[in-house]
Amino acid sequence: MKTNGARFLENLGIPFDLLEYEVDPEDLSAIAVARKIGMPPEQVFKTLLTTDGRGDYAFAVIPGDAELDFKKLARAAGQRKAEMAPLKDVQPLTGYIRGGVTIFGAKKAYPVYVDETLILFDKISVSAGTRGTQAILTPDDYLRAARALGVPVETADLTKEAQPDAGATERHA
Repeated sequence: MKTNGARFLENLGIPFDLLEYEVDPEDLSAIAVARKIGMPPEQVFKTLLTTDGRGDYAFAVIPGDAELDFKKLARAAGQRKAEMAPLKDVQPLTGYIRGGVTIFGAKKAYPVYVDETLILFDKISVSAGTRGTQAILTPDDYLRAARALGVPVETADLTKEAQPDAGATERHA
């Protein structure tokens, strides 16, 4: 399925593959997506729309098995605070629905903050702009495409430190 995100990458001449999977509306987590496409969760990056609470927005792109550290994001963005954009605002601001958000082909280009672990992999997976379709590409190509948006693009440590939690079971967002 051709998506706006895929068209954006094609227009830049960036090589990528599309992987489709069956969507479970009850579990849109990146961990579930990773399992369905056969990639480790740390290589499946989720795109989150955040706000400083004062009308400025930014995308945070983090590994599927990680949790965003809002303080680290605010520091990287030079803001006083960062928080998730209200879910009701995501589609009007990006053109995408939860589980299908990507920086590519969004209604407006917002600054992009990418977790520094992105560069550790040969290939990564990101939403292609719709639930059920992932784009697989190299980290360098992802960053090159992100910079083509004409907005600030930075890599930084954006995730919370793993907390030892003896005997806990895996939790899904």
